[in-house]
Amino acid sequence: MRREFCLRLAGVAAALITSGAVSLANAQPFPSKPIKLVVPYSPGGLPDTVARALAPQLSQALGQPVVVENRPGGGGSIAANAVLQSPADGHTLLVTDGPLLSVSPLVNKNVTFKVDKDFAPVSLVGKAPLFLAVNASVPANNLDELIALAKSRPGKLNYGSSGIASIHHLTAEAMKDALGLDIAHIPYKGSANSVPAMVGGDVEMVFSSPPSLAGFVKSGRAKLIAINAPKRSALAPEVPALAEKIPGFDFAFNVAVLARAGTPAEISNRISSEIARIVKRPDVAEQLQTAGVDPVGGGPEQLASALRGEGDRVTVAAKRANLKPE
Repeated sequence: MRREFCLRLAGVAAALITSGAVSLANAQPFPSKPIKLVVPYSPGGLPDTVARALAPQLSQALGQPVVVENRPGGGGSIAANAVLQSPADGHTLLVTDGPLLSVSPLVNKNVTFKVDKDFAPVSLVGKAPLFLAVNASVPANNLDELIALAKSRPGKLNYGSSGIASIHHLTAEAMKDALGLDIAHIPYKGSANSVPAMVGGDVEMVFSSPPSLAGFVKSGRAKLIAINAPKRSALAPEVPALAEKIPGFDFAFNVAVLARAGTPAEISNRISSEIARIVKRPDVAEQLQTAGVDPVGGGPEQLASALRGEGDRVTVAAKRANLKPE
């Protein structure tokens, strides 16, 4: 009996030692290995540019290599799954724009991820406004004049977008609805096609990012009329926000970093605090602004709120544009 008791006691002790070893292994300080920033687009896009601006600074701050991994395709599902199939330990993060999270599930039936259930918010890196620009020959130099022109020519003016269901398309439809305008939509394949169409006079106006428009504005071939953000942007403070005419209007998209759901809060907060510090560095802020991003550096709660608001507004605009999953 005594021998059996001792054997049992030894077994319990061994189990406790093993359990403790596992707990210690699981409690390794973060980060314990290289960090991946997964981007759902090919190199060169806005989230990719943001990820590459953050990577070297995060590496220095966290003491581990930080690599950017481009996983385009599938309406964001390929990149999302790369994160969701990784451990919830903060070593694999998604760097994306808000429209991919809010628009893709509405128009792509193959997108199955749920932002609020599958991902943990980490950082609101910044906001990326779109500028409403018109061809230099359009007889309107400000928003009031453009509204008056459109109302005097119902159905005669056209706007170009980066494609059906793009944030450029949804922004214009929301603006039209709020102001009671009749302007036809002509979709193109990306800003690389829609902006030259506006400059060439094929369409009168477009919503696009500052880098896509800057050269044409500087040369006098296009005019900036407004931005789709709730307030003016540091990128061009002289350009009014549509919210000055349409209270609450906000279609500037979020640039976000997310982790897999279940990632410990202390890890998310650590990453978030480092990003907040990084985007406030003058050199990084300048790099982001050149790419068309107003730096924010918001934490998990701010990002969660921003994504909810963006999702609500995009859903309403998508319904008004009669968009359906395909």
